[in-house]
Amino acid sequence: MVDRELGYIGYFDRDSCDLDEFKVLTSQNLAAGDVPHAAKIVSNVPVYDMDRLRPALDDPAKRRALLTEWGHVLRFSAGVIALRRAYADTAPIDRASEVFRAIIAEERESAAGKGDHFAASGANDRIWNSLQKQCLKDPEGFALYFGNPVIAAAAEAWLGPNYQMTTQVNQVRPGGKAQTAHRDYHLGFMTAEDCLRYPAHVHEVSTTLTLQGAIAHVDMPIESGPTKLLPFSQAYGPGYAAFHDDAFRDWFEEAHVQVPLDKGDAVFFNPALFHAAGENVSAGIERMVNLLQVSSAMGRSLEAVDRQAMSLALFPELVKLKQGGAMGAADLDAAIASCAEGYPFPTNLDTDPP
Repeated sequence: MVDRELGYIGYFDRDSCDLDEFKVLTSQNLAAGDVPHAAKIVSNVPVYDMDRLRPALDDPAKRRALLTEWGHVLRFSAGVIALRRAYADTAPIDRASEVFRAIIAEERESAAGKGDHFAASGANDRIWNSLQKQCLKDPEGFALYFGNPVIAAAAEAWLGPNYQMTTQVNQVRPGGKAQTAHRDYHLGFMTAEDCLRYPAHVHEVSTTLTLQGAIAHVDMPIESGPTKLLPFSQAYGPGYAAFHDDAFRDWFEEAHVQVPLDKGDAVFFNPALFHAAGENVSAGIERMVNLLQVSSAMGRSLEAVDRQAMSLALFPELVKLKQGGAMGAADLDAAIASCAEGYPFPTNLDTDPP
C-alpha cells in the first residue's frame, strides 16, 4: 500500500480503511469563521441566504469570493452547502413539477420507470434523464427553470465553466425507506474491489469531476426524509472502498445529519461525501427532488473516435494473432484497451439502470 521510502500511497487496499481515523475526521465542527458568507450553520452544514447573496453574483469580485468559499467548503471542509431560496420565484419549480408528474405517469403506464436503484421496487418514482425529457416536453419551462444564476454559480464553484448538466427526478412517497450510505459517480458506482484497481490519486481526482446537487420541489421537513449527510467524510482518502464496509455504514447511521429544506432551496455536495436519501415517515408528503449530477468538461477525450468501427476491424486480427501465438493475454488486453469502450458511461439509464 505505502512506499515507506517515498512516503507515497500508490494504491489503497482494504487495510487502508481505518474506522477510528474516519470517526475523528467526521467528528469535527465547522467554525463560523470558515464560512463568512453563510447565514448560519445547521448541524455542520453552512446555510447561505441567496436572497441576500444573489446581488453578489452580479459583481465579479464578490462572485469570485463567494465561489471560492463554496469550493473550499466542498473540498476541504464540510463537503456540502445549502442554498436557501436558490429560486427566488418558485413558479418554475411548480411548472417543472407538473411536467415531472406527467412523465412519471406516462412511464408508469408504459412500464418504463424503473424506480430508485437504492430502494425497494415501487417504493419511489424515478425519472432517469429528466433533463432531456423536461427540455423536450416544455422547453420554455426548462429555460425558466435552469436559467438560474445561483445553480450555475454552484456548479462553476466546483467544476469551473463548460460543465455538463444531467438530472434525475426522485419522488419518495410516505413509507419510502432510506438508502444505504454511499459515495457517488464515478468511483462510487463501482464495487470496492474495482475501485481499488485505480491509483490513490485517481480517487482524489474522481471527486473533482462531478458535483452532486438537489433542488427541493416541495417543502421537506425532517420527517419527509431529506438527504442524510456526513460532513467532512469526503476528505477520507480510501472512502470509496470504506463505504461498502458495514462498520463505516453503521457509523454513518449514528453520526449523519439532515437539513430540512423548503421548496426552492438547493443543496450541493462533493460526490465523495457519504450520503443517503432519508426515510419518508411523514403522513402525507410526497418528497420530490430533482437530483443534479453535474460533470466537469475535463472528463472528455481530445478526439472523437469511432470505437465501434475500430473494434469491428480489430477483432478478427486479434483472433488470428492469439491463435497464432503472437499475442498473449496481457498483449491482447493492452491492444483492446486502446481501441474499445472500456467504461460503461455515459449510458441510457432508462434501458441500463444502475
